[in-house]
Amino acid sequence: MAVVVWVVEGTWPACVDAARVHTPDDTEIILLHVSGADVPGAAHGAFAGLFGRHSPERDPGTALESLAATSAGHLLAAAAERLGRPCTRVGRTGRIEREVVAAAETADLLVLARDGDRGHPGPRSLGHASRFVVDHAPCPVLLVWPPA
Repeated sequence: MAVVVWVVEGTWPACVDAARVHTPDDTEIILLHVSGADVPGAAHGAFAGLFGRHSPERDPGTALESLAATSAGHLLAAAAERLGRPCTRVGRTGRIEREVVAAAETADLLVLARDGDRGHPGPRSLGHASRFVVDHAPCPVLLVWPPA
């Protein structure tokens, strides 16, 4: 059995705890973090358009990509420590919702948390990316209510 746990800033502890509690100890757990490409992409574009292309080492988009990768690494390390058992850490970059769905292609279960309005059940309790993932997931989904 392979379980993908979508690790997102703010809600990841609830997802990791749910995976630990609801899966057997021998389950293959994949901790997944996806960094959006839109902010570094905008910085690359602004740099190229406003400052030209003669100094690529000064491109702020490259610095933003590096910061995002470092942050994702720290988040995945914290999630792995909280899980307390062997797991695989995967960091991806791209359109977040599409990357999560693609990562779940071979999974038996996808764990994610509600990230919208936590005060009311229903459609608004999911953000845009989470709604897309729930609607398009290629496997069963465990949807977790994180603490307030």
